[in-house]
Amino acid sequence: MKYFNFHTHQFTNQPDVLELVNQYPKDFDETIPFYSIGIHPWYIDENRLDEDLKIMEEKLQTQNCLAIGECGLDKRIEMPLDLQISVFEQQLVLAEKYKKPVVIHCVAAFQEVIAIKKNKKISVPMIIHGFSKNWQVAEQLLTAGFYLSFGKYLLKNPDLKTVFQNVPNDRFFLETDTIEESIKEVYELASEYKGFNIKELQDLISINYRNIFEQLKM
Repeated sequence: MKYFNFHTHQFTNQPDVLELVNQYPKDFDETIPFYSIGIHPWYIDENRLDEDLKIMEEKLQTQNCLAIGECGLDKRIEMPLDLQISVFEQQLVLAEKYKKPVVIHCVAAFQEVIAIKKNKKISVPMIIHGFSKNWQVAEQLLTAGFYLSFGKYLLKNPDLKTVFQNVPNDRFFLETDTIEESIKEVYELASEYKGFNIKELQDLISINYRNIFEQLKM
């Protein structure tokens, strides 16, 4: 693995890239080699919630499922927040049971996500995907034990440069999510910001990958 794409919705099947492809229970694709699976707050359907959770639990017991998610909280949608919290917490129970990291979608609800992690005593790694906020928010999340993943906004928002530079090297990942740019392009900018060459960044993220995704299997 030269490159690790922490979160993507597009499987590109490149031999030098390990892609953690986002999957939803109702649209599960057996042909994708490595994936996360979760109930996104946008797509909560109470009529099939039990079925979705059952599918998730089944897939979480396979080696190809590396993480739960994306799941989380989003205050900018019409889905009731109490329902979102309930579904999120049910997924965290599964994450703890099967020792899987959690890929988190969080919009305007960072304090709630931090509080849930603390109150539920979540021990598995929780990674905020697509981080785009200021250093104050980043610092709160890092202090609370979260990891941060950067991609789209790192490429599009120069103000994120100093935030990214300040994130400890053992607490971040890189991703493409839904953008057209490749993970290699994200690595190129990230290596420039961090003052590493590509090989050094690849080695660093490989260590982060092993610490998060392989340690839990032991």
